[in-house]
Amino acid sequence: MPKTVDFSVSDLGTCSVRSPLAFSTTAGDAIANYARNEDTILYRAPSGEEGMLEKAGPREMIYFNPAHVHAGIITCGGLCPGLNDVIRAVVRSLWNRYGVQRISGIRYGYKGFLPEHGLSIKNLDPDIVDDIHKIGGSILGSSRGGGERTSDIVDAIERMNLNMLFAIGGDGTQKGALAIADEVERRRLKVAVVGIPKTIDNDLLFVDRSFGFETAVEKASEAVTAAHAEAHSSMNGVGLVKLMGRDSGFIAVHTALATHEVNFLLIPEVRFKLEGKKGLLAQLEKRLERRNHAVIVVAEGAGQDLIVSDPSAVDASGNKRLADIGAWLRDSINSHFKARGVEVNLKYIDPSYMIRSAPACPTDSVYCERLGNNAVHAAMAGKTRVLIGVVNNEFVHLPTGLVVSRRNKVDPEGSLYRDALDATGQPVELYDSQEVDSAR
Repeated sequence: MPKTVDFSVSDLGTCSVRSPLAFSTTAGDAIANYARNEDTILYRAPSGEEGMLEKAGPREMIYFNPAHVHAGIITCGGLCPGLNDVIRAVVRSLWNRYGVQRISGIRYGYKGFLPEHGLSIKNLDPDIVDDIHKIGGSILGSSRGGGERTSDIVDAIERMNLNMLFAIGGDGTQKGALAIADEVERRRLKVAVVGIPKTIDNDLLFVDRSFGFETAVEKASEAVTAAHAEAHSSMNGVGLVKLMGRDSGFIAVHTALATHEVNFLLIPEVRFKLEGKKGLLAQLEKRLERRNHAVIVVAEGAGQDLIVSDPSAVDASGNKRLADIGAWLRDSINSHFKARGVEVNLKYIDPSYMIRSAPACPTDSVYCERLGNNAVHAAMAGKTRVLIGVVNNEFVHLPTGLVVSRRNKVDPEGSLYRDALDATGQPVELYDSQEVDSAR
């Protein structure tokens, strides 16, 4: 029996204001159409989960009077290609489509709401945001942490008289936005909290992809190409590239598929061992004997069980602080071959911050524009506790609480990882199962 998922979306109340958008409710008249709450799509997962998702888009009747709206925009967490594109889309849609002329950019993430930081508000309009999509980063700045200060944040929202908040960020940001929406409701305020999912790791549940992911794969592929050139041009050359991927290895997997130059792919979802007859070092020896060069791609969250680290250490977002798998692998490989008297030329590349700060590629830029527009339509219709995403190539409303309940991961038994194994040619397992079992 399929497991039914409740994708119901919260709203602030009855929509009684006619939209200023001159769209149509009639099919076949060659005029762009409004979306309706009853317009849905079927979501069905391989795991058996299924449910009906509400399509995103402009509504004929909206909740807010545009003349009364004061909107806030915030970017949180690490940088990601496309942040400025989303900011631009939200501002231009609010201003040009709905006539909203009070738009405040909250600077440096949730910390911008907290009085002790003394951060000013950045007033936004189409002239200010017109060209920002051409540069990386965020014109509002970003930071980790602060989202747990829910009461203080809602105090600031009240003081500013915000009617809607657009939260651009990943898992931690959206959990913070959900807590803000709950506190707003507890105080009986009418503030729409709409999330635009930003996680470069592409690990948000249900969503086909998060913005910035395609740019990340493009830039990561450039790093792998460089690593391959270095390795191929050296005696026993090894190119080692560390990519983003705390809990999910999507960037690493897609990069391996895109470049066809990766020989060993290490991701958080698939365990590996360094030592042993079938471990990484033994397989690397065989590869160098056979081809004289190798390229290894490792996601930052891979192999954490192999490294001694402080389990209580966390970053400002509350995430476990990861040990540096890239540097550890570099040193381990060099030590292994030195002990055997074998010369290797290992080049280690960590392009993470270069990738995060890059401007969005064209496909991501298009995606960001449409995410921003649909976020505005949702907020004007009084939708709250909602994320905008693409599911089955349709823009939809997703309940925030459901999306952040767990993270999406690469399925080690699925076709994506299977195809990556074909692309790399690496063994299905980089460990001896008997050795692993005996160690338990």
